[in-house]
This record gives sequence, C-alpha cells and structure tokens, in this order.
Amino acid sequence: MTEPLRFHLDEHVDPDLARALRRVGIDATTTTEANLRTSSDDAQLNFALQESRILITHDQDFLRLAAQGSAHNGIAFCAQGTRTLGQMIEMLIRMHGIYAQSEMINRVEYL
Repeated sequence: MTEPLRFHLDEHVDPDLARALRRVGIDATTTTEANLRTSSDDAQLNFALQESRILITHDQDFLRLAAQGSAHNGIAFCAQGTRTLGQMIEMLIRMHGIYAQSEMINRVEYL
C-alpha cells in the first residue's frame, strides 16, 4: 500500500487550510504547531523532509531552493492571492487522492 500525502504549511499560509484538510482526514501541520515561526526557509524545508511532508507555500524562495537542488518531499506552490482558500483545499484533496508520497519527492506542484 502506498503512503498517503502529509502536508506542512509554511507560516504565510492560512492555518484554516490545515484545519480543513484535517476535517477530511488528511494529516497537516502548521509552522506554528511545529514551533518553526521565524525559522529559515531551509529549516522549514528540512522539517518537511524529515517528517515526510509536502510543503505548502506562497513563498517563491522555496521554488529557488528546489531549483538549486535542495532535497524535499514535494512542494505545493500557490502564488499569494491567486486562489481562494476553497480552491486550495480542493486542489490539495485531489493531490492527496492522486499521488503517493514517493511520487512527490523533489517534485513541485503549482496550485
């Protein structure tokens, strides 16, 4: 059986997204819950890597880190203000239903 996707929201993503994902049974953490507020982008990415989580972000700095070869378990990027919270929830639920954790390693998905 494949391991389901687990998510981690960086500090700029609305924590209501994590609550909504949890309501439908999807494992999601926030930066605040992980005691990572004000931590570097590298620390955020490393946390997600160690915890086998897809990083959900609005921050293009994570795209640069990925392009530079930083290892990650996947990044779900959504430019700030381009999607509603409901649209992001819907897209992440779809991702959760389609991809296995192993398919997301070092992959960037644009929401």
